[in-house]
Amino acid sequence: MNSRNSLLSFLDDALNRSDECAYVQRRGLRKERWTYAQLAATAYQFARELEARGIGKGDRVLLWGANGGAWVAAWFGCLARGAVAVPLDETSTPDFIERIQQQVNAKLIVTDHQIDLPALPLSELRNAVSRHSSERYVDETIQPDELAQIIFTSGTTAEPKGVCLTHRNLLANLAPLEKGIDEYRRWERPFHPLRFLCLLPLSHVFGQFMGIFVPQLLGGEVHFSDSLNPADIIATTKRERISVIAAVPRQLETLRDKLERNYVAAGKLEQFRQRFAAAEGKHPLVRMWRFRDVHKRFGWKCWAFVAGGATLPVETEQFWMRLGFAVVQGYGMTETASLVSVNHPFKLSRGSIGKTLPGQELKLDADGTILVRGANVASGYWQAGKAHSLTSDGWLRTGDVGVLDAEGNLFFKGRAKDVIVTAAGLNIFPADLEAALNQQAALKESCVVGIETANGPEAIAVLIARDATPLAEAVQRANAALNEAQQLRRWLRWPDADFPRTATQKVRKPLVKQWAEQRLNGQTTEAVT
Repeated sequence: MNSRNSLLSFLDDALNRSDECAYVQRRGLRKERWTYAQLAATAYQFARELEARGIGKGDRVLLWGANGGAWVAAWFGCLARGAVAVPLDETSTPDFIERIQQQVNAKLIVTDHQIDLPALPLSELRNAVSRHSSERYVDETIQPDELAQIIFTSGTTAEPKGVCLTHRNLLANLAPLEKGIDEYRRWERPFHPLRFLCLLPLSHVFGQFMGIFVPQLLGGEVHFSDSLNPADIIATTKRERISVIAAVPRQLETLRDKLERNYVAAGKLEQFRQRFAAAEGKHPLVRMWRFRDVHKRFGWKCWAFVAGGATLPVETEQFWMRLGFAVVQGYGMTETASLVSVNHPFKLSRGSIGKTLPGQELKLDADGTILVRGANVASGYWQAGKAHSLTSDGWLRTGDVGVLDAEGNLFFKGRAKDVIVTAAGLNIFPADLEAALNQQAALKESCVVGIETANGPEAIAVLIARDATPLAEAVQRANAALNEAQQLRRWLRWPDADFPRTATQKVRKPLVKQWAEQRLNGQTTEAVT
C-alpha cells in the first residue's frame, strides 16, 4: 500500500488502470460508460477550465446534479486545481442553493439546472472542457491539511451548516480501509471486477466512500441507478452482475418488503417464514443455498450489502444475513469524514456498528455519549470565509449514545437529544422500542418520540401498519419483549404511507413529534387496554 499525501493520488491510480471501466450510468435509454482513463482526463481538463476562468486555490465551486462519471470528474478536477468542491444534493431547492451561495460565494456551479450563476452543464461536461489538454494536471503544492470540500447539512430547521473536510480528514479513514483491503486482495482476483451498485448520493461523504474511493481501491466498477424502485434495483443487480449494493438502511427495508410481497402474491409467505426460521445459525453457504430462489433473482454474483447514512435496524440486518448475504455497516457522521467504526465483512458482530477504525480514539462520557478524536475529525464549520474549529479539547461530541462491549464492538442506541428521561429518572432509548415494534408482522415501520405529558415525559409510538387491522395486539407483543419501564402505553397510527424523510432517508423525527403532539392535544389515541 502506497502512502497517500493527497486525494489526487486516486487520479494517478486511475491513469494506471487506463481502459478499465470505472462508471456506468443510464441516460434515458442509453448506457454511458466511463473508463478510468476518461475519468482522469476529464478531471484534468476541468482543472484547466477552472484555471482559464481565473478560479484558483481556495475558491469554491458548487456541484449540483445527479451521480455519474461527470460528477466525479468535476469533483477531482476541483481538487487538482486546488479549488474547494461544494457538493449539493440533487434534490436541493433553488432557495437552499441560494442560501449556500450566500455563505461560500462560489465562482462557478456545475449543474444542469437553471440558475443565475456562471455555470457549466454537468451532463455535457466532457464536451464543455474538451478544448483543454488532458495531460496530467496537479498542483504539487497542495498539502494534506488544505480544504478539499465543504459539505452542508440540509438546513431544514436552521441555517445550513458547512462541514470543512481536508485531504487529511478523508485519508485518515481511507488508510485503514486500504490496508484491510490489501490483506484480502488475492481473494478478489477471481471475481474481478467487483461491481458496486451505488444508491447513495455523492453529495454525502458516505456516498463518496462507496461511489468513489472504495471501488477505486479495488479497481472496481461503479453503477449508478436513476431509479430507487426495488424491482428496478433487483433487475439492475442481476443484469449488470453487481457484487455489492451500497445503500441507506431504508432502501434495504424496501427491498425486504418487495421480497415479502412477492411471497404473499405467490401464496408462499408462510413457507418462506418456516424456511427463514429453520436457517437460523446455519453456515452462510447453507443459507445461501436454502434461499437460492432469492439469490437467483439478484444474480449469483451479488453477495453483500453495505449500509450507512442512518441506523440499520437489527431486524433488517438479520433478515438479509439469514438469507445468506453479508451485511456491512459503519458508524460516522459528516464531521468525522463519514466513518468512526465499521464492521469487518467476514467478522460480523450482530447488531454492532463495528470497531473503531485504527488511528481514531473513541470514548463514552458518563451519559453514554460518543466522543471521537483523530485526524478524521473535520477541520471546522464554514463561517465568514474560513473553517472554525469544532472542538475546544480535540474531542468531537457526536450527540449520539452508544454502548461498547468487552471486545470493543460499538452498539448505537440513538441520538442523545432523542433519549426519553422518564419522571422516575430512567433513560428510554427509542431505538430499543422501535426494534421491538418493527419485529411485528402487522407493522411496516415505527417511530418512537418523547412527549411531555401531565405525568412527565412519555414514549409515544407512531406506527405505520401494513393494513387497517387494529394495532393493540402488535403493540402488546412488542411490549412482551420490553422491560416494564420501556413498555408503551399509547400510540398513534400515522396517516400516510411513509414518514417524512431526509435526503439520506432518515425519519425526520421533529416533524413526527410535532404531529404527535398535535394529535395528543386534540384527539384520542389508540391505547393499550
